[in-house]
Amino acid sequence: MSQSTETFDKVDVFLQELATIQQSGSKRIALLGSRHVPITHQHLIEMMSYALVLGGNRLITSGATGTNLAAIRGAMRADANQLTVILPQSLKRQPQESRSVLSKVMHLVENPGNDNLSLGEASALCNLEIISRCQQLICFAFHDSHTLLQTCRDAEEQRRIVTLFYFD
Repeated sequence: MSQSTETFDKVDVFLQELATIQQSGSKRIALLGSRHVPITHQHLIEMMSYALVLGGNRLITSGATGTNLAAIRGAMRADANQLTVILPQSLKRQPQESRSVLSKVMHLVENPGNDNLSLGEASALCNLEIISRCQQLICFAFHDSHTLLQTCRDAEEQRRIVTLFYFD
């Protein structure tokens, strides 16, 4: 890539970020993250998703335990109609501790066609679907969270605003 093309891409991303920040209407925000999250972090993520939805935003996430389940709980407390959960596989393939919460989600998208895939493969496909529906991605990951970090790179390639928080 030439230097002028690289400079143009950086300016383009900057202008897109500026437009997103200045947008006064609601946004479609994807919130994804690791399953292995301390309870204190889960409470912070729940409060963040609650505030995002109260602020008029639509929240999109997946159905895993940890980060995503905390995001679901917060969004459901604020306004369940502003939450969409896209599962990597069918509901029956989700962890038991998630199913009771997921059964109350109004906008739940299952992917039973991915039941024959490994969870990692199904999650990667699910994350691609999620970022195709959002304007901004907020991600909570560890430095070795390969699937989540790839999702962030994919979102950047699709010109989404990406905010990445590391747990470690």
